[in-house]
Amino acid sequence: MTVRIPEEAAARLDWLAEKLARPAGRVAAEAIEDFLAREEWQLAEIEAGLAEADRGEFASEQEVNEVLSRFDTKPRSA
Repeated sequence: MTVRIPEEAAARLDWLAEKLARPAGRVAAEAIEDFLAREEWQLAEIEAGLAEADRGEFASEQEVNEVLSRFDTKPRSA
């Protein structure tokens, strides 16, 4: 697989690889792995939330107000 990245990103990658005393290819591979893990997690959470919504599982008004009160936010009025 070949990946083309902008010159500025390549320079940043080279700088980081030098600071870490590791090959740039390895640093790039780890960055890709981290990106994939984060995106997969986020999509899984979104899909789980959509499935809950499809099942009608929503927070009650009281539950929402309890959460909002923790952030010093005015509760919603009915």
